[in-house]
Amino acid sequence: MLSQEQNDLITRVGPGTPAGKLMRCYWQPAALVDELSGNRPIKPVRLLGEDLVIFKDDKGRYGLLGRSCPHRGTDLAYGRLEDGGLRCAFHGWLFDTKGQCLQTPAEPDGSKLCANIRQKAYPVVERSGILFAYMGSGEPPEFPHFDCFVAPGTHTFAFKGMIDCNWLQSLEVGIDPVHTSFLHRFFHDEDPNQGYGKLFRDTSIDSDMPMTRIMREHARPRIEVEPTDYGMRVITLREISDTNTHVRVTNLMFPNAFIIPMSREMTITQWHVPVDDGKHYWYAIFTSFGAPVNKDEMRRQRLELYELPDYVPRKNKSNNYGFDPHEQEHETYTGMGADINVHDQWACESMGTIQDRTREHLGQSDKAINTYRRLLREAIAQTGSGERPLMVLDAKSAPKITGPAAIDGIGPTADWQGYWQKTDASKRKAAAWANGH
Repeated sequence: MLSQEQNDLITRVGPGTPAGKLMRCYWQPAALVDELSGNRPIKPVRLLGEDLVIFKDDKGRYGLLGRSCPHRGTDLAYGRLEDGGLRCAFHGWLFDTKGQCLQTPAEPDGSKLCANIRQKAYPVVERSGILFAYMGSGEPPEFPHFDCFVAPGTHTFAFKGMIDCNWLQSLEVGIDPVHTSFLHRFFHDEDPNQGYGKLFRDTSIDSDMPMTRIMREHARPRIEVEPTDYGMRVITLREISDTNTHVRVTNLMFPNAFIIPMSREMTITQWHVPVDDGKHYWYAIFTSFGAPVNKDEMRRQRLELYELPDYVPRKNKSNNYGFDPHEQEHETYTGMGADINVHDQWACESMGTIQDRTREHLGQSDKAINTYRRLLREAIAQTGSGERPLMVLDAKSAPKITGPAAIDGIGPTADWQGYWQKTDASKRKAAAWANGH
């Protein structure tokens, strides 16, 4: 368990906080590209405890500005997109994507007022369907050459969803390999041919055994945690027999993302991004190593579960997450339907707005969580002392951070390390776009 001081240190990310300073060292998802695809590409966002507005100007450039106009404090989310920037609807002050005030049209001719006005502004770049913002000081870091960033647009799909609690709770669920045998347990196995776009619906690589059965019948895995140059690799071993073991390789991408296998063809790269200390979004990039992603089907599936414009889940605490006691007895472990995002959402939100880690009791199966917390505290300390933390990359180091392997398969018990490495190499060889990455 942690002290209250330690818990506050690793959970609170607003301006001026130690963890907030760390999180601002990295590009953070701010919006989906889809959210700015309409006739008026302006959207208010709250990110790391700051109220902002993201927009695309009439020249196609993305910007992220402080939401409150520096003139009289009115809301720039209601502004007008014109003349190369975002114009406040109150007095017509115009700001470009870098926050420079370009016009103060009510001022007298020849006024130099606008030359001295700069609005808070953060750089924005698009990667694989997500708009990333850099909210730190100095030059932004380079992006790692992960699969989700180097795959062509035809082979990626991005989405997001709101979770009503602190970001760290969801991240820690994502690196907990044991909960899948309980929280995501299905009492009956579905036809894997009907599982496109759904996690744990495929059969394991090198086996016809459904993933749901593996998770259900092998609930005491061996867990190996390996340090990497991007964070850590988590290998979960479920022994099927003396000769065969189910091997699941997942990854923590420091500071607030993980990369996991979804199916034989797809992986998921998922960030947990604080809106503030009490709410966050998950952002995910689904990356296919096989056929191009069926984006229409992926979007259709998820829009059945989330309400726009804020991507709030239709099942939530207000309707008890759709809990059905009959289903819990006969179909699923939670009784909350077949969407595992709902299961995770319930688990995270039921811990409270910010989990009280002074009362928890971790076991040996929580070794990945313990390892991550040590990494997080070390990086917070490094940032506080002016050092460069893990995964703040420059142009020389970024191309070296590739992959990583995300594998779900059954291999030989005696050589599980060699098995997942060979499986990853074969997958990359089969995907033309992945050659060399």
